[in-house]
Amino acid sequence: MENEISHDSLKNKRYEKAVEVSAQLFLKNGIDSVKMTDIADECGIGVATLYRWFGTKNGITIAAMTYMWNELNKMFSGIFESEVFLSQSGIKQLNDLMRMFIVLYEAHPGFMRLLSEFDLLLISEDIPKKDLKEYERSIINFYPVFENSYMIGIADGTVREIPDIRMFYLSFAHTLMELSKKLIQGELLPNDDFSHAEEELSMIIEAAVFFLKKE
Repeated sequence: MENEISHDSLKNKRYEKAVEVSAQLFLKNGIDSVKMTDIADECGIGVATLYRWFGTKNGITIAAMTYMWNELNKMFSGIFESEVFLSQSGIKQLNDLMRMFIVLYEAHPGFMRLLSEFDLLLISEDIPKKDLKEYERSIINFYPVFENSYMIGIADGTVREIPDIRMFYLSFAHTLMELSKKLIQGELLPNDDFSHAEEELSMIIEAAVFFLKKE
C-alpha cells in the first residue's frame, strides 16, 4: 500500500510538472509553436506518457491555461478581504476592482496574448464545452466582490441603484478583457496607435464608475 501511495504521488508530481512546463513554453513561444515532443523533452518524460495523461495537445493546453488562471487567482487572493480595501466607500471599491483589468493588462501581457490565441484555438478546434468546465471555473471572477461592493455603495449612498448589476458588470468586464487582448496583439492597421493603451482602458473604467456614482 505504501509503495502504491508513493507511486501515485510521484505520478501526480510529474503530471503537475508537465502542466507547469507546458504553460511556460506556451508563454514563451505561443501555443501553436510548441509541440508535444517539446513538452516531453523539457519534462524528461516520454511523449507517449503525455498522450496517455492528456489525450491530445488540446488536453494539455486546457490544463496549462487552467493552471495559469489558478496562479493569477492566488495573486489576487486576500486583496479584497483586506481592511484597507473594505474601509473604502462602495464607489471607491468598485473603481479599484475595475482597475484590476489594467493590472492584468500591464503585469501579465504574455498571458493576455496567450488568451487571444487560446480563444482562436477553441473556435478552430471546436472543443466540446464539457472539456472546459474546470477551465471556466478557474477564470478570475470579480463579480461576487463587485456585487458586495455595489451593495456597500448603495448602503453608504455613494452608488446609485442599477436594474441589473450583473449585466452591467459583464458588459464592462467583457469590454475591458477584449480591448486588453486587442491592445496586446499590437497595431495592425496604418492608423492604429496603441501608445495610450492604459488611458483607453482607464477611460472605459471612468465611464463605468461615473455611471454608477450617485450624485
